[in-house]
Amino acid sequence: MFDFLKNIGPTEIIIIVLILVILFGAKAAVKLGKASGEAVKELKTVKKTFSDAVKDDDEKGVSK
Repeated sequence: MFDFLKNIGPTEIIIIVLILVILFGAKAAVKLGKASGEAVKELKTVKKTFSDAVKDDDEKGVSK
């Protein structure tokens, strides 16, 4: 889904950050970055929990 993110280099990241700072200001950009990081962390946690639950069900022989 986000395969295009693999092609983003450091130059593009710097440009994106500069645009965010210009549009929203430094404080808002920091808040946005922190919120994005927390969202990604929570998403990884949910994914791991879901994967573990599916794995446990497969091991117990629970059918779909």
